[in-house]
Amino acid sequence: MTRAELSDDGLWSIPGARTKNKRPHIVPLPPLARDILASLPRIEGGFVFTTTGRTPISGWSKIKGRLDELMGDVPHWRLHDLRRTAATTMAEIGVAPHIVEAVLNHISGAKASVAGVYNRAVYAAEKKAALERWAAYIESIVSGRAGTVVPLRKGVDRA
Repeated sequence: MTRAELSDDGLWSIPGARTKNKRPHIVPLPPLARDILASLPRIEGGFVFTTTGRTPISGWSKIKGRLDELMGDVPHWRLHDLRRTAATTMAEIGVAPHIVEAVLNHISGAKASVAGVYNRAVYAAEKKAALERWAAYIESIVSGRAGTVVPLRKGVDRA
């Protein structure tokens, strides 16, 4: 993420050159995310997150190892599990599957095949509402108001 990709109206515009499907992706950042980003120091070079000040974060296996150490006795997990957890939990808190896919910039499911040819909707308002709902859920976990928090487990789907 670079500061240039963030707009004053709370949008993060990811260029297609940096997305898996090569399509530009607009992420409406909820107030919680904007507050966190605003609290971060401004780094010369424009990156929001960097380990060198000159390049984006790399060395994800080292970062993952440090997270594992900090978390202690947590079952095996992968960074991609965070994306899966977000998608699953958004569905569980009432976000429609096609909106979850839009949030994730997927072009499968509801936007695959003929539906994707004719349906060009970007679901901007719906993505914004979904991410605000997700942020409220995260805030409820952090504040201790949430219900059960399910531990990460390899190969086990949440029931």
